[in-house]
Amino acid sequence: MRRLFTAVATAVCVGLSVTPASAAAPPEPGESRGVTIPAFYHPPAELPAANGAVIRTEPLPLGLSLPGLDGRVMPGTATRLMYKSTDSNGLPVAVTGAYLEPSAAWQGGGPRPLVALASGTMGQGDQCAPSMTLQYPLTLTGETVSVGYELLAMYRLLSTGAAVVVTDYVGLGTTDRLHTYVNRLDQGHALLDAVRAARSVPGASVTGDSRIGLYGYSQGGGAGAAAAELQPSYAPEIELAGTYAGAPPADLTAVMKGIDGSALAGALGWSINGFAQADPDLRAVVEAHLNATGRAALEDTSTMCVGEALFGYGFTKSSRWTTGGQSIGEIIAADPRAQAALDKQRIGTLEPAGPVRLATGVQDDIVPHRQSRQLAVDWCRKGGNITYAPVLLPNLGDKLLTNHLVPLLADQGAAISWLTDRLAGKAATSNCWTMPFQP
Repeated sequence: MRRLFTAVATAVCVGLSVTPASAAAPPEPGESRGVTIPAFYHPPAELPAANGAVIRTEPLPLGLSLPGLDGRVMPGTATRLMYKSTDSNGLPVAVTGAYLEPSAAWQGGGPRPLVALASGTMGQGDQCAPSMTLQYPLTLTGETVSVGYELLAMYRLLSTGAAVVVTDYVGLGTTDRLHTYVNRLDQGHALLDAVRAARSVPGASVTGDSRIGLYGYSQGGGAGAAAAELQPSYAPEIELAGTYAGAPPADLTAVMKGIDGSALAGALGWSINGFAQADPDLRAVVEAHLNATGRAALEDTSTMCVGEALFGYGFTKSSRWTTGGQSIGEIIAADPRAQAALDKQRIGTLEPAGPVRLATGVQDDIVPHRQSRQLAVDWCRKGGNITYAPVLLPNLGDKLLTNHLVPLLADQGAAISWLTDRLAGKAATSNCWTMPFQP
């Protein structure tokens, strides 16, 4: 696999940012798969008390930018930030991210709005952090491949004149713990606290009166959905103008079945690593059933980005990782403690705050369409203002990731247009009444 990565590296076009691989010496604490993690990402021993309090900031050079006709850099300027949040166990945690100030003027009414963007799956290694992809859109060494594919959505949002704040989530980038991946509370808290932190970034034009939108697809769709549910209790001072939740993984029991044996099978390792770190019950159950291959796979995936996970674990079945030949999903389902831990991650038990546009590809077999559609049904039954948008595409290949990724691009323009309308103060009309007729 390492030879393959090295061969690919030689074919990279000039102009993309490629971080240098380190020498073959053993990794230092500030390294992940040959990539040096800057000192900025090491959290301090003491954290501030308030959620969303800024711990530190520094200028963040954008790897992809252009000089504008008026002399300003397009699409804007960026600030790296670290802020305080609260994890799923109620403990303080430092989270990193980035604030992007657009060069474009906001044409809607009121002050410049803010979009809190939750990235889709990037991986579990610290080098995969979304804020790092802003500086290095392509990180390519002999050991890791990280691509900043969310830059398209970020830059399209900036072009509307909205400011953007991006969270790295809990443990992604920061070097004190593993990324907890699809943990509902960790993600929702980190996204809402990113909004709080953005208001305190030096030079930021957003204010307490700025309208707030949430944007995310896949892992990010789940983070945005969780944040919309948690906002009334966790961040009541933040009024949400609208949330776009694309392909949200609302039912992790169904999602685990979707990714097991798929091109993105490595994500199963990230899920188990994250939940095992946060929940001792689930950790005990999983560890009791893992064989040597499974333990090695979980350790290996814990420092991977999506790129090398596709090469290293694509189409792997988790039954290879267990002593009895059962899948990880079957083991969790058979143990009430483990299943209860997973059930706590279910999104759809609370009414979301503000209008939500939920999009899902009808052929999606990675984050299964049926469970995403069920989230819309659950929210509609609770009285939510839901715009359900099924993305109608042909089957583009079973378990190949195409049925999951193509809807991201096919729906992105409509999603940003819908969110921009909410940021401009335009009302959203629920289409919950159409659910019985929708695929």
